Amino acid sequence: MLTINTLRVLGVEERFLRYVQVDTQSDPASKTCPSTEKQKNLGTLLVKELSAMGITDAHLDAHGYIFATIPANSDKHVPTVCFCSHMDTSPDCSGAGVKPIIHRDYQGEDLVLPDDPSIVIKPTEHADLKNQVGNDIITASGTTLLGADDKAGIAEIMTAAELLMTHPEIKHGTIKILFTPDEEIGRGVDRVDLNKLGADYAYTIDGETAGSIEDETFSADGVTVTISGVSVHPGFAKGKLQSAIKIAAEIIAGLPTDRLSPESTEGREGFVHPVSLTGHVEQAVIEFIVRDFTDDRLHTHEAELEAIVKSTLSRYPGCTYHFEVKEQYRNMKQVLDKHPQVMAIGLEAIERAGMQPIRRSIRGGTDGSRLSFMGLPCPNVFAGGHAFHGKQEWVSVQDMEKAVRTILHIAALWEEQA
Repeated sequence: MLTINTLRVLGVEERFLRYVQVDTQSDPASKTCPSTEKQKNLGTLLVKELSAMGITDAHLDAHGYIFATIPANSDKHVPTVCFCSHMDTSPDCSGAGVKPIIHRDYQGEDLVLPDDPSIVIKPTEHADLKNQVGNDIITASGTTLLGADDKAGIAEIMTAAELLMTHPEIKHGTIKILFTPDEEIGRGVDRVDLNKLGADYAYTIDGETAGSIEDETFSADGVTVTISGVSVHPGFAKGKLQSAIKIAAEIIAGLPTDRLSPESTEGREGFVHPVSLTGHVEQAVIEFIVRDFTDDRLHTHEAELEAIVKSTLSRYPGCTYHFEVKEQYRNMKQVLDKHPQVMAIGLEAIERAGMQPIRRSIRGGTDGSRLSFMGLPCPNVFAGGHAFHGKQEWVSVQDMEKAVRTILHIAALWEEQA
């Protein structure tokens, strides 16, 4: 008898190779949605492929979101489930001209990337490579990121969609597909229409190690510190000039280095991280991101940061500062704990796909963080990519196939338990 685990998962590798060659890098400086028009190039391709599968409502909206529906094939009243991934790649590393390379039958060696041999992916630095012996590893060529974050997730959802459309013996309720722009710059669900989507629950396919599912993210704020200095002609500045740029530099230098920074924290430890410094003598602006798993600790970190700012400014009586906190997202566990079936089905689906489920917390966020608080409970399932946002990014073809089967099991389990 044909089962999900005996289905031949065809096409996920080819789709992934095709998608990563479309440049979709997002731009945090842009005010448009999507932030880069080129993200719609991939969107147009995906809609064409979804339509070719027989999905009649697949479309790309004006803001760069893709919506599509796989109709239910069950007589039961089954909750509507959405699978979601993002189309953009990180601004941190070029996504233009990606040349994917397949390393067949990997045997545990270092992977030297040919276009820049100084870029070497080593098992000693990438622990999950030790579990990939015999698998097929895809990397970029050494001058760009790969784009597994999150085109692996897109390829997996697209492959699962085709299998659901061609295998009616897999019973499921209504399945929604959502592909978003601008996740990498924190705007992935800014313009999404959840009423139009019409889902009850969702899963982002945007995680890392095969078998992992994440129900907890950081809570996140952005902090903007604006320093107003005293500008005087430098030829006559003695005892008068108070440079906002130098004051800002002192504030950054005053941050703890042995704790509360990304370089010195791990696990459930939070951090304060300066991500931008701009300005001139009269005014300088520092942008920070603040992260922790609880809102209380988040606020504690912000209070410590402001104390550093105040202490620094106390040495410059002619200067002032403005301290602005903006909420970015919150720990999705606060929502998901109220909907235990969502995680229970995700964990069981991973197990049915032949893996030991790994329940994790994310030192970061996903579209699912905000979707959960918008009323769509949404944990994060593995997509199989590793070393995101850099030239050492890699993904295993076999792990992508496992993700496809996990998606199919999630769809089937919701129908089975309805």
